[in-house]
Amino acid sequence: MSEPLLVQPSVPFSQSELEFNDSDGMELLSVSWNQDYGCFAAGTSRGFRIYNCDPFKEIFRRDLKSGGFGIVEMLFRCNILALVGGGANPQYPPNKVMIWDDHQSRCIGEFSFRSDVRAVKLRKEHIVVVLEHKIYVYDFMDLKLIHQIETLSNPRGLCCLSHHSNTSVLACPGLQRGQVRIDHFGLKMSKLIDAHDSSLACFTLTKDGLLLATASTKGTLIRIFNTMDGTRLQEVRRGVDRAEIYSIALSPNVQWLAVSSDKGTVHIFSLRVRVVGEESSSHSSNAQASALIHQNSSTSLNTIISPNIGGNPGSSLSFMKGVLPKYFSSEWSFAQFFVPENTRFIAAFGSQNSVIIVGMDGRLVYEILTAILLLHLVTPHTFTPFDSGGFQHLMPPIVDCE
Repeated sequence: MSEPLLVQPSVPFSQSELEFNDSDGMELLSVSWNQDYGCFAAGTSRGFRIYNCDPFKEIFRRDLKSGGFGIVEMLFRCNILALVGGGANPQYPPNKVMIWDDHQSRCIGEFSFRSDVRAVKLRKEHIVVVLEHKIYVYDFMDLKLIHQIETLSNPRGLCCLSHHSNTSVLACPGLQRGQVRIDHFGLKMSKLIDAHDSSLACFTLTKDGLLLATASTKGTLIRIFNTMDGTRLQEVRRGVDRAEIYSIALSPNVQWLAVSSDKGTVHIFSLRVRVVGEESSSHSSNAQASALIHQNSSTSLNTIISPNIGGNPGSSLSFMKGVLPKYFSSEWSFAQFFVPENTRFIAAFGSQNSVIIVGMDGRLVYEILTAILLLHLVTPHTFTPFDSGGFQHLMPPIVDCE
């Protein structure tokens, strides 16, 4: 069993390394959102950079003479980052997690493992480290280990956390193919959801952890579940051909679902379930989450989930559901957003129902303003961690509404 070790804080980066700005030959290794999707972090072969989404701008960077970062995980907008080395010349070994305080410009903690780290997730209370066959959960205050979770082989580092102050939920692969394990830490309850027959490719939670959206390696169907009792609430179809799912995103009001894949398309679906009052005051939202904890799953779900307005298109033969194959009763995306193929794009919902899409080619950020059954294109920005000079704009994306 891999036993994590806590090591004394490391020395800070030298001033000369911080001032290094030569971008020649720099490679983009990773892109990840912060918890409210207002920022994203880019790990490069020579440091890391943090960007604000709206308005789009670089917040700060740490450029090094050498040393790459395969994982850069933010904690909202604070000065704490979790760093893992990556690339051909990693800044740190890929089996170590460094907790970096950018205000002090030094590492304040370090975790070492016997195998490579696949992912790191942060909450204000927890640090979650994902290995291929195990997940470790640490207390953020004293860095003590509080949970260990065995998983099926997880080379993608699949894991996600809720970020609501009143709910603490973790989703990770179970011990069976296509299975998702849900841990409600506040309720001291675990739930296993058999989401797919094939292996898991991607999943995400709502901010309160009440809903789970999943996709398999087949990449044709996306399913939405209630994490309290495991009930499947909705199923939508991305397509018929097999695809690699790059990302799944749920809008803050759980009204829309965005899915990106290797087909060069970001699909937008309308959800039939959404959290009522999510756009109201934080006091109201907290009250709903608190009420959920004190009710059984079926009753509580009915009190916070309501039918959505609008819907996804379906087959004209959907009225023959149960007679024709399942394909003919599928719900399809009501809009598609086309991006260059063969490039990994990850999507998220930003403020005012905008969709933000970041390409791993290091060049693009798109923002789209969404409304029911309508997409309005907003001027795309260009994200270039490799070139501090003029930006290279690509051809504007195509919006297809049905």
